[in-house]
Amino acid sequence: MTLAGILAQLLHLVLMLLAALLLPGLLRLLRARLQGRHGPALLQPARDWLRLLRKQPVLADHASPVSSAAPYLGFAAVLAAALLVPGFMHGMALAPISDLVVLAGLLLLARAAEALAALDAGTAAGGRAAARAMGQDGFALPALLLAAMGFAVLTGSTAPDVIGATLQEAALGPRLALALLLPALLAVALAGTGQLSSGSPVPEASGRHLALWEMQRALRLVLWVALLQGLFVPFGTAFPDAGLGGWLTALPLWCAKLLLLTVVLAVAEANLARLRKRRMAEMMGAAALVALLGVAWLFLSAGVA
Repeated sequence: MTLAGILAQLLHLVLMLLAALLLPGLLRLLRARLQGRHGPALLQPARDWLRLLRKQPVLADHASPVSSAAPYLGFAAVLAAALLVPGFMHGMALAPISDLVVLAGLLLLARAAEALAALDAGTAAGGRAAARAMGQDGFALPALLLAAMGFAVLTGSTAPDVIGATLQEAALGPRLALALLLPALLAVALAGTGQLSSGSPVPEASGRHLALWEMQRALRLVLWVALLQGLFVPFGTAFPDAGLGGWLTALPLWCAKLLLLTVVLAVAEANLARLRKRRMAEMMGAAALVALLGVAWLFLSAGVA
């Protein structure tokens, strides 16, 4: 663990938190403009979080300590996952422990915390929302794990940092496997960030707890965008020996790719905004199938199958 790796990891944390403040407002603004509306202010989500953080949460009389602990557990899990996604430099301090399977586990832990909080409220709406969210992840998680298998065959690793570095140094050219894995992970990202009509699994939250859930949702959005760019467009990422000049080149390029992928998500969300809730499972099933086709193609092309 080098000093440059530690500094890059700390800067990565700051950039992820700043992006979590800006990207949700940008996504809402772009979605509104694409739908012919004026849209909210760019910093409106951040203002809402500050307002909610000053309020005490209101809990049901029969609520257990789960309702109080779940928002903090969910936010901590997503924050830990955000630290493990690729950043503007390869070889950050936490890169050795980063893995797509670990990321899937942390995201599943955060989703389980949401579902438990919704169930603990004891309302029918909370139960339905929790069941819908966990059922949706029942298709989304296999798609992510299949994508991890595909990258393992393609690059020999499931670590996002190693995958990005390997693809960055590889010869450019069309790759059918990546063309299949990209839409699969894009669909999982849209569902995982809650940008489609899947609803929130915590309808009873208020005050500080609601702020934590909303902040977790924003951080999850940044996490997925950073993961997609680290896996599919890793060009321009600085290597550990790049020095200050490499950092100054990689940082603005990383931010530009983050903004570009946010625009892609906004366009995809606007086109799928009317997707009915019962069709979400079908879309996640299709994403898992496409990821499976990508893995099968990799096995066939490598002569394994």
